[in-house]
Amino acid sequence: MSERAVLHVKGRILVGPDEVRDELWVVDGRISYDRPAGARDVRTAEGWVLPGLVDAHCHVGLDQHGAVPDHVAEKQALTDRDAGALLLRDAGSPSDTRWTDARDDLPKIIRAGRHIARTRRYIRNYAWEVEPDDLVAYVAQEARRGDGWVKLVGDWIDRDLGDLSACWPRGAVEAAIAEAHRLGARVTAHCFAEDSLRDLVEAGIDCVEHATGLTDDTIPLFAERGVAIVPTLVNIATFPGLADGGEARFPRWSAHMRRLHERRYDTVRSAYDAGIPVFVGTDAGGALPHGLAGAEVAELVTAGIPPVDALAAGTWAARAWLGRPGLDEGAPADLVVYASDPRADVRVLADPRRVVLNGHVVA
Repeated sequence: MSERAVLHVKGRILVGPDEVRDELWVVDGRISYDRPAGARDVRTAEGWVLPGLVDAHCHVGLDQHGAVPDHVAEKQALTDRDAGALLLRDAGSPSDTRWTDARDDLPKIIRAGRHIARTRRYIRNYAWEVEPDDLVAYVAQEARRGDGWVKLVGDWIDRDLGDLSACWPRGAVEAAIAEAHRLGARVTAHCFAEDSLRDLVEAGIDCVEHATGLTDDTIPLFAERGVAIVPTLVNIATFPGLADGGEARFPRWSAHMRRLHERRYDTVRSAYDAGIPVFVGTDAGGALPHGLAGAEVAELVTAGIPPVDALAAGTWAARAWLGRPGLDEGAPADLVVYASDPRADVRVLADPRRVVLNGHVVA
């Protein structure tokens, strides 16, 4: 066998919450738990090792004004990478970021196409803005363009009402979700408020983003149907500032946003206690910077989720939910090395010692 350069990673390899190994080898960009024959140039990394973090709600190629040039999208992806987030679910973007797939040095992206919103009911330049009669057609379009996900805007401010309200009639979302499922795509929806949730879940939705409007009435429904949530607590922290900015024109909306913010931790903990799958997402790429996956894990802990489960929400469990491998034999070597045990203190996620992507030490 010819000699090959390899990376030897040793310390505590956290294959799962309770499965720990002493070492792994990276050969030709993939993980092996067997010492390779014919190895030369063996480089070593030591520490506590996790699979690359997951940000299950971010937006590469988007800022607060809409689509960004490729060099800005590249910087966003590199920021996530250097923070240890190596698998991103892009929950809606007007940019075509397929070019990143050819880059071994950028995180892997699972795309949900472009947001689909009701006319004049979302942030300008972000979404396809359509009426209910066209929803199925646009869902089919984005299901074909994405990587197995479609993103709806489930609620937004109704300026005539002066508050958040559902964007779609029940029949429209039933037909749209059925079409996405027929095409092999899962559906998620942006939802801040309470009143869109039951219709979306009973229509068969797979996930809800933010989910600040969960109540004692809808939490059991989510749990029964196995509908996941991605709370984006680092984004919900911005609600008071948004409420202050909208107070003069929309006082009812502002008061509602403050209530949703005040109960955010109780909402997430109640969802977790009920058995609802909870995953890490930041909503980076709009008003928020990238690179916050570790901070979101810490927010889940603040909400009362046990540290190991919060860690799983951004690593092992999130990868399984998205259909991507972790630290498995033969899997791409996407991993992060830390100085201490992240199960004991998730704050260590903010300071990775090494980031390895496709077998290369990139940070």
